[in-house]
Amino acid sequence: MKTRQTRDQVAVENTWNLNDLFESQEAWEQELTEIVHHLPVVTAFKGQLHTSGETLLACLEANEAINVRANIVATYARLRSSEDGTNPQNQANSARVGDVVSQLNAALSFIPSEILALPEGKIESFLEEEPGLEVFRKSLNDLLETKPYRLSAETEEAFAAMGEVFSAPYNIYARGKLSDMSFAPVNDGAGNERPVSFALFETDYEMSSDTTLRRASYESFSKTLASYQNSFAAVYATEVKKQTVMSRLRGYETVTDMLLKPQQVTLDMYHNILDIIGNELAPHMRRYAKLKAKELGLEKLAFCDLKAPLDPDFSPPITIEEAGQKILASLQVMGPEYTAIMEKALNERWIDYVDNVGKSTGAFCSTTYSKHSYILITWSGNMRSAFTLAHELGHCGHFMLATREQSFTNSRPSLYFIEAPSTLNELLLAQHIVDQSDDPRLKRWVILQLMNTYYHNFVTHLLEARMQRKVYEAAQKDVPLTAKQLSEWKGQVLADFWGDAVDLDAAASLTWMRQPHYYMGLYPYTYAAGLTASTAMAASIKQEGQPAVDRWIEVLKAGGTLTPLELMKKAGVDMSDPQPIREAVAYVGSLVDELERLF
Repeated sequence: MKTRQTRDQVAVENTWNLNDLFESQEAWEQELTEIVHHLPVVTAFKGQLHTSGETLLACLEANEAINVRANIVATYARLRSSEDGTNPQNQANSARVGDVVSQLNAALSFIPSEILALPEGKIESFLEEEPGLEVFRKSLNDLLETKPYRLSAETEEAFAAMGEVFSAPYNIYARGKLSDMSFAPVNDGAGNERPVSFALFETDYEMSSDTTLRRASYESFSKTLASYQNSFAAVYATEVKKQTVMSRLRGYETVTDMLLKPQQVTLDMYHNILDIIGNELAPHMRRYAKLKAKELGLEKLAFCDLKAPLDPDFSPPITIEEAGQKILASLQVMGPEYTAIMEKALNERWIDYVDNVGKSTGAFCSTTYSKHSYILITWSGNMRSAFTLAHELGHCGHFMLATREQSFTNSRPSLYFIEAPSTLNELLLAQHIVDQSDDPRLKRWVILQLMNTYYHNFVTHLLEARMQRKVYEAAQKDVPLTAKQLSEWKGQVLADFWGDAVDLDAAASLTWMRQPHYYMGLYPYTYAAGLTASTAMAASIKQEGQPAVDRWIEVLKAGGTLTPLELMKKAGVDMSDPQPIREAVAYVGSLVDELERLF
């Protein structure tokens, strides 16, 4: 049996080059030390922010500068931990930087506290007298909106100092998942023994056309999950309790209100995504499941068959290089400024493709201000990997443009918008492949790739979000969160969506253990929000061409200078209206219609 490689055994050319952040561990440690030594430069402003606009500006600029540096050292530690969470040095670095960031946050908590203590109208007068403050106008106004929920300066400082403790639930979850879990090997349909890991199951075996491998690996995977369910439930319950208690201390009506506040999203916008997609998409996906069962020759589709390929003989392997070329070709419509970023990402080792023991599962893009993006992915040699790569490159292009054009303070948009640029890249890739051929089978295959994109965002993450809503509603009533309760809720969410189209076994209810998004606030539903906007945007680009592209590039460059609704309206999509959501769902329905016809 081929065993998984350790980090020191993988091909270096298929790893990211973190030397672009720090050339060595020693250089990272030196910067970490210097940041702490530099802290008094900022804290010297304590007690002075009321004196003048000039003083406030100097403090905000000093605060921004030290936060840029802290962001870089923290990102380096996080990326090292992501590439190998079993490495003791990486574990130690994560702990060290966590302590320093908590120290910084505590020391700098006087800034928002003093700003909020200013008399009403004082900020506006400072903005008028000091033109340099204009770049901070939105962040200052956003801060003022939190005034009813702020606690005393001493309490806020204490909370900031506890940052490392507050992040413990996620860190424990990740450590258990990446460092402690092990899975029994399985045999594939040809009798070959195959290793099982989180990454291998989720990026390869779950999508295998080999039913024996797919189901055996699911059984092995689920058995290990089940053995961790009580400890993982306790960790997740701690995360939810932390947020619930914090929302009560701050005086929010509900924990959901607190989590939506920084996203600048209304309850209606949040519930519209969950209810409209969850209810109106279900009939289309049930048809899709039944089509898949029929074509695969299965009496009924099992939960572990949902990602099985419908046309495995027309799914040739694709190399990293081939995928990069296809993605670049598909994104030419975005113009030279955007594609130049893509080329650098693909050619200058911004991307980590390999699978190794201790590597984080899933995929992400991390961008530090003044540095370039880094992308983590586990390459499995199939087209799903190519679409995932296109997705993460969408984040890369977005953040690189935003950080070039905006200050650090204004570079990050609301989470509600974050997934729109990434999912648009997937839709453009699909459109490009269709445009290159008149082959009906190719068209059918591309529709299947699109269905994977919509499944990931409109089903996987959407159902995560619907369970998350149940969890927070229960937490608000102080209902204990146990493994049994979490599995019941997850099973109910799945059953409500799939009806009788999918055979849901007991292990399906353990899906709540698989995603780290539950530890990131109200993040899961934003995937569906982003794909809704990008569906509309892809249609606009196809119909209008350059004017739509120009609007989109400007939106990407705007970063966090606008609210998510303003960003999407600037692109031409009104997310305050349920219509774009219904149109996106109808589009998925049309894809299922076409598949039923083509099969």
